[in-house]
Amino acid sequence: MTIKRHGRKIALWAVMVLAITGMLLPASLYAAQTYKIGAILAVTGPASFLGGPEARTLEMLVDQTNAAGGINGQKIELIIKDSGGNPEKAISFAKQLIEEEKVLAVIGPSTSGETMKIKKIFEQAGTTLISCAAAEVIVNPVAQYVFKTPQKDSFAAQKIFQTMKAMGISKIAVLAGNTGFGKAGKAQLLKIAPEMGIEVVATEVYDKQSKDLSAVVAKIKANKDVQAVVNWSIVPAQAIVAKNMRQAGWDVPLFQSHGFGNIKYVEAAGAAAEGIIFPCGRLLVADQLPDGHPQKALLVDYIAGYEKKYQETASAFGGYAYDAFIILEAAMEKAGMDPAKIRDEIEKIQNLPGTSGVFSFSPQDHNGLDIDSFEMITVKDGKFVPYKGM
Repeated sequence: MTIKRHGRKIALWAVMVLAITGMLLPASLYAAQTYKIGAILAVTGPASFLGGPEARTLEMLVDQTNAAGGINGQKIELIIKDSGGNPEKAISFAKQLIEEEKVLAVIGPSTSGETMKIKKIFEQAGTTLISCAAAEVIVNPVAQYVFKTPQKDSFAAQKIFQTMKAMGISKIAVLAGNTGFGKAGKAQLLKIAPEMGIEVVATEVYDKQSKDLSAVVAKIKANKDVQAVVNWSIVPAQAIVAKNMRQAGWDVPLFQSHGFGNIKYVEAAGAAAEGIIFPCGRLLVADQLPDGHPQKALLVDYIAGYEKKYQETASAFGGYAYDAFIILEAAMEKAGMDPAKIRDEIEKIQNLPGTSGVFSFSPQDHNGLDIDSFEMITVKDGKFVPYKGM
């Protein structure tokens, strides 16, 4: 009997310890928790001009935030997956991050084609995706858990056509890479051109892996009606088009999409980049903005921090990741670690200055930017400067 009573006492003591531990456990576990976020970016491969700056930007921001105490006192854990711009890899990484890593949200991918391949995965999982890719179809129609930070294709097309009209251009050729971004951009150009009094007299689609586009250039150059060319892509072919046009002695104006926002494209094109005109966010001309502009202080601070840390020129693409991070950070500060609430809080964000513009989201708008987020930019003496007209 004594042994039995002693056993019962031990058992009772064990229950009490477990109960006390149970009361303390949530708090101790919470203290050890981190805000785990994922990123799917083309750090390597043909789209590395996009994904490289994006990955480096996120690493810098996470380090800065953690050094300052994290979010709500909790550190951020960042898991970057390098897709190389491959949609199949993006699908695999999306599933890994959601199902195995249990991330609260994912930033990326870098390209539109990848983003379109994984949208449904995030919708079904109820996990937020903030894409760094530009195609308007990413957010139009609206998908509940999918957002993006680059400006809309349709706004880019409108800005290009407004500039053309001011230059007296009415007949153009449209070139596009065979990527998701190229396809979506071409569709917007063809749709909006007639509305703005522009006639597209020639169109060509080229392979994103192309190393020489002289045959394509020769074909559209043969059309004497062409007064200007719009090239819509995000791959090294942007520089190749410029080179091949100048090599052919063709000096009609060349317009690029907002995918041209990295000085490395200018460096790759060399002298052929001179005079290229394109719409982009104000990051590329931050030092030329007036004092008091709502984006200037943020832009100057980001550029200085990035260029000091990585010894390379900041680009619009790194800016897209910057914006995704500050949007996610603002939402997590209010929503904590609840994935559904994080999505809800993003949709409530209003007047948040970023590198791409000032973001105001709504249930109907998961991009949050207007046409004024674009600045028309040109290349002069190998540098980006605001376009002031002919």
